[in-house]
Amino acid sequence: MIPPHIVAEAISTLHGDGVELRFSGPITPTEREYVEQYVLAKYPQYAALVEGEQFDLSSICIIEESTETVPDDKRKSPRGSLKSPRESATQFAGSNLPDLDRTQLEPSRLLDILTKKSSFPGSFISIPEIQAQNKVLKHCGLTDDEYLVLFTPTYRDAMVLVAESYPFFKGNYYLTILGEQDCIKEFAGYKESKVILAPETWLDLRIKGSQLSQYFRKKSKLKVKGLFSYPVFANGVHHSLHWVSEAHRSSWHVLLDATELVFGKDHLNLRLHRPDLVLCSIDNSHGQTSKITCLLVRKKSFDTSMP
Repeated sequence: MIPPHIVAEAISTLHGDGVELRFSGPITPTEREYVEQYVLAKYPQYAALVEGEQFDLSSICIIEESTETVPDDKRKSPRGSLKSPRESATQFAGSNLPDLDRTQLEPSRLLDILTKKSSFPGSFISIPEIQAQNKVLKHCGLTDDEYLVLFTPTYRDAMVLVAESYPFFKGNYYLTILGEQDCIKEFAGYKESKVILAPETWLDLRIKGSQLSQYFRKKSKLKVKGLFSYPVFANGVHHSLHWVSEAHRSSWHVLLDATELVFGKDHLNLRLHRPDLVLCSIDNSHGQTSKITCLLVRKKSFDTSMP
């Protein structure tokens, strides 16, 4: 049985009562359903005692807003840029913060969502989302102390959230090995960031003095050189997480694409490397969409305080 004090805790959060709530009779079916979801989310050690109701993950996804009403002058870029390149360059070059830490994201939907999740976690996240978040973090070997998890209907939706918010500008770089599916390069190019489309062969650790390492070590006056994106698995080949650490040592942010790995089966432990952004996919067998894309954002890497 689920311990009574946990049942009381769950019911008190449902009704907004204090922790001293006491019961004089059995709980209702609705309350029981809530208690089961609460236990699955907060006390996974008791998961075997609960027949958790399966839910459609698409219900917790960030739905893309329509751009039909966006003025023409805002649509000259892939989505419109809200911060000038000069402002971004100043933030990268003049900050007294440690390298790579608390980079200011551009005003965007992603920044707004991350700010709400950081400031009001209790009121901005549902129990089904907590359950899904815990599964994703466990899959990646990460914790909710360090990462925030967002869910999007498609891979492109997640990439657009990153592209809109990352502070690209003339002088920094976007280095990508994600191929044609990468839409971030369009945003980076519009903002006059130097876009480098690298082949997958650059990820081969057996090549001495690889071009990838040379690009990482390029001299720059900026504290953060830019964003590096690559797949941890592609074309049947697993690529080393060593590149995350090497990029960090050379003052690059890293987006790791792990969407090709099988969720819950392929081993993925990012605890030692901690990419700044991670993409993975989770099965959604109880919804119309078979897979949902997850975007993990490292809290330490980006400042989510509104400007």
